[in-house]
Order: sequence, then C-alpha cells, then structure tokens
Amino acid sequence: MKAGPVNGNATTTHRNVALLSVASVLAPRITTSAEIDGRLAPVLKRLRLPKGLLQRVAGVQERRNWNDGQTFDDAAITAGNQALREAGIEAGQIGLLINTSVTRKHLEPSVAVRIHNGLGLPSSAVNFDIANACLGFVNGLTLAAQLIDAGQIDYAMVVDGEDADEIQDNTIARLGREGLGREDFMSEFATLTLGSGAAAAVLGRADAHPEGHRLLGGVTRAATQFNDLCVGSVDGMFTDGKALLKGGMELVTAAWKEAKKDWKWSKMDRYILHQVSDVHTNAIVKAIGLDRTRIPLTYPVLGNVGPASIPITLSQEAAKLSPGDRVLLMGVGSGLNTAMLELAW
Repeated sequence: MKAGPVNGNATTTHRNVALLSVASVLAPRITTSAEIDGRLAPVLKRLRLPKGLLQRVAGVQERRNWNDGQTFDDAAITAGNQALREAGIEAGQIGLLINTSVTRKHLEPSVAVRIHNGLGLPSSAVNFDIANACLGFVNGLTLAAQLIDAGQIDYAMVVDGEDADEIQDNTIARLGREGLGREDFMSEFATLTLGSGAAAAVLGRADAHPEGHRLLGGVTRAATQFNDLCVGSVDGMFTDGKALLKGGMELVTAAWKEAKKDWKWSKMDRYILHQVSDVHTNAIVKAIGLDRTRIPLTYPVLGNVGPASIPITLSQEAAKLSPGDRVLLMGVGSGLNTAMLELAW
C-alpha cells in the first residue's frame, strides 16, 4: 500500500488475487417501515411528525430481522460454508479468517474465534476481527488480498454478520419517553433503517483460479475530524445527519478526484455502494457523476446491513454480471473513512 500526501489517498494495487465466491444469508423475518411507524405512533403524534418518513426520506420500505434463536454469528458461519462450497475450497485450505462484524455479544474474545470454530478451520488459520464501521468488509478484502500477494497464504475468507434487533428495540423504547424532542428523534432516525444479515467471501491466487474475479486494487481516504458525527452502541446510534452527509460527500469527492491519477472509474459496469438511503445514494450520484442505472439497490427491502451491505448487494448482483465487467465496491463509514475497490469480473 502506497501512502499519499497529508491530504491524499492511500492507494493499493493487487497482482495475483481473485474473488472466488461471495455468499449472503438474509434474515428471514421481514419488518416493514409501516410496522415501525405503528410502534412509534404515540411519539410521532406528540412531536407532530408524519408517518412514512422512513419510506419517503430514506427509501427504506422494509428490513430483515432474525427469528428467535437465530444469531448473527451462526448466520456468518452459514454464509462461510456456502462461500466455501461455491469456491470449491475445503475449510482446511483457508489460511486467514477476518470477521468484520460491527455486531458483537461481548468485548472478548473476538467474534472471529467462534466463526473459525464453527467453520472447522485449521489451527493454522490466522483469525481476528477488523472493525471499521460500514467499511470493514472492504478493508478485510484488501488486507486479505495483500497477504495473498505477499505469498503468506493461499486462501482467505472474509465474513460479516449483523443483528439490528437489540439496537432498534432500545431506540424505539427510548424515543417513546416523555421529554424527547424532534431533534432527539432525528438524531436516532438512521437507527430505524438498520437491518440484519450475513455475508462471506473467499479469496485465492488468481494464477491458480483463472475462473475467479480479479481484485485490481483501490484507494482509501480518511477524514477523521468527523469522528463524532455518528456514534453507536447496542444502546443506540446517534447521528448528526446533515453534517454527516456533507462531510461524507466532501470526502468521497476528494478521494474520487485524486484517484483519477491512477484509476479510470467513470464508466464502470456496476457500482456496488454501501446501502444507506435514497438521500445518500442521490448525493453520491450527484457528487461524482455516477450512472444511476449501474447502481443496484438493496436498502429499500433490506435496510442498511452495516458492513454486510456491500457483499450482500454484490452477491445478489453476481448472476447479472458477465466476464470482463468492471465492478467498483465503494462506501463511506462512520469516522469518517471512504474506500473504493475495483474488481474485474
């Protein structure tokens, strides 16, 4: 990875890495935005807010949640097994497992250890968590690809599982308390767009898998002066929506402009964006001039599934891609950071 100037991008190129598979597991229970409106009816009436804000403002009609007894890490294990089958790789061949979930039951041990055990990976497979808000999965792909390029491992798996149930229940309960005003409500509005799901990807050496999809490289850029605009825990997620959108678009635009020196991304066949809302999608399309017809959307029916959003969307779009298509994974994560990673399908 080559670092740029103080106000520049970090650029990464990959020589011999291919995406062999990407798999997703959708949570089975559908929760509509109308249902959430129903639960919030008293507070909406008290604050004189209209119903349908989630649908009209965010464009989120529904999201998925796990059934009782289902867990995000079990779903990540299921996605991992599916990715292994699709890649034609045995669990014993994996040399690295990176879990990128924001969701976690406890501070330690890592979420990765349970997924490692559940997948039956060998003791030689290095395993750990990477946490970087909604960019974790893309960061995990980049790190795994660097280790493959370095000759340290032959195969890597990146996984993610998310559970939005607890944070949404806590948020709805808190919004129902007396004394909360419109500003308080809007600071937690984004939490109501979250959804649950899981995804996994397997990477390997391109020379050993010519049928794979080449990872070419990409850029990252930080604007960490905005580290306090979106702060979340299981108790709730509090966001300064306007400032977050403004800072995010400034960051993406700066990264995009500087990336033009090394990359030609203006006419990609697909742009797989982190799935947030209509507002964010419209803003990024306008800011850097993307062709909206080449942007598949999953947030209207799945909500924002955190780091799993990009791989879930890629998994659902994969059947429509043709050999030779150029695909750009891109997003902005709380903090703020942005990442863009190109694949040659």
